Amino acid sequence: MPVTDDVSIRAVLEADSVAVVGCSTTRGKPAHDVPDYLLEQGYDVIPVNPYAETVLGREALESVADVRSPVDVVCVFRPSDEVEGIVDAVLDRADEPVIWTQLGIVDGEAAARAERAGLRVVQDRCMKLEHRRLLG
Repeated sequence: MPVTDDVSIRAVLEADSVAVVGCSTTRGKPAHDVPDYLLEQGYDVIPVNPYAETVLGREALESVADVRSPVDVVCVFRPSDEVEGIVDAVLDRADEPVIWTQLGIVDGEAAARAERAGLRVVQDRCMKLEHRRLLG
C-alpha cells in the first residue's frame, strides 16, 4: 500500500534497520548525508554500494540480495529507471521491508507491483526531512 499520510510515515520511521541502496562515500551528497543522519539517530544503516568497500565506517554490500539480516526499510538513492530492479531484489527477500525512494525518485509501475505483493512503499520523500518533521 502507498504510504502517504503522516501516521503511516511515522510508523515507517520507527524502524530499526535501513538498507541504503546507492549509499555514497562522498560527504555533501544526499546519499551520504542522509544515511549519516540516520546513523546518528540510532538506525542500523546497511550501505549498499557495489563500488565501495566501506561507507560510513560500515561494510558496503553489492546489492540488497547480499544483505543477510532482516531489513525494515530499503531506502533508494538510485535513478528512477533503476527502481524496478531494486524492487525485484526486494521481492526475492524473505522479509518484507518498506521500499522508500528519496526525493525525485519515482517509478509508479514498480511501486504498484511492490504494493500488490503486500509491501508498503514511500516515494519521492526524504527520510531525513520526514524524520526531522515527524520525530525530531
